[in-house]
Amino acid sequence: MKTFKKILFWFLIISALIQFIPTDKVNKPVDRKVNFVDIKKTPPKVRELIKGACYDCHSDETKYPGYAYIAPISWSVKSHINEGREHLNFSIWGTYNKDLKKSMLEKSVQTIENKTMPMPGYMVYHKKANLSEAERMLLVQYFEGMLKTKTY
Repeated sequence: MKTFKKILFWFLIISALIQFIPTDKVNKPVDRKVNFVDIKKTPPKVRELIKGACYDCHSDETKYPGYAYIAPISWSVKSHINEGREHLNFSIWGTYNKDLKKSMLEKSVQTIENKTMPMPGYMVYHKKANLSEAERMLLVQYFEGMLKTKTY
């Protein structure tokens, strides 16, 4: 029992101390001249879906939930956001070249159809990201329309 109390004591001390290790949660300012939904004049329903299901990880408009301020969870959240922005950042869409835009749209269609995006773990706490089949199809049709008309 004494060993358990020591382990619990040190666990609580370490848990308290790691709260002082910061994670950067400051979003860069968004230039509307290169932001996807602005330059593409995205229809309101599609805009709402993209912002609700994609923008937290794939833009510079991340809205951090309360649990993202508790270490070590905050480290994982920030890592996922950084990785998401590396693959696709809607906030800087206008800076990408045509080949990259095409590739990103194709990958977006694929991940939406395969239900690998939004990530299942993310959808548990973000109800807007839990897309219905009709909403998934609307996004797929929107992105495929851009691919067909080469208006990316």
